[in-house]
Amino acid sequence: MQGIYLRFYVQESSRHHGKLTYEWLLEQARALGIKGGSAFRAIAGFGRHGRLHEEHFFELAGDVPVQVGFAVKEVDAERLLEFLANEQLNIFYLRLPVEIGVTGKVLADLPPNP
Repeated sequence: MQGIYLRFYVQESSRHHGKLTYEWLLEQARALGIKGGSAFRAIAGFGRHGRLHEEHFFELAGDVPVQVGFAVKEVDAERLLEFLANEQLNIFYLRLPVEIGVTGKVLADLPPNP
């Protein structure tokens, strides 16, 4: 099945509504009925502002990038992006076409999204 991969980039320590932004994104996507998502912590990176963020052994507060990704149907991608726009979040994202599948199963055998 053809779908969309949405990848969001946030700073590890950034917060939205009092929660870490990457945790909040995962929770909201699940509440919207998206079937899966993952967050990956970087060891170093820089973004649109050009500031390099690196993890150092002695640092306690995380300031490295976190990638939050979702492989979804087109309609779910639109729904999530619209929801985030209404939240007035300023998050950089990638939207990539992907083929979605499950090994050993036919997608028709999987339960439908609500």
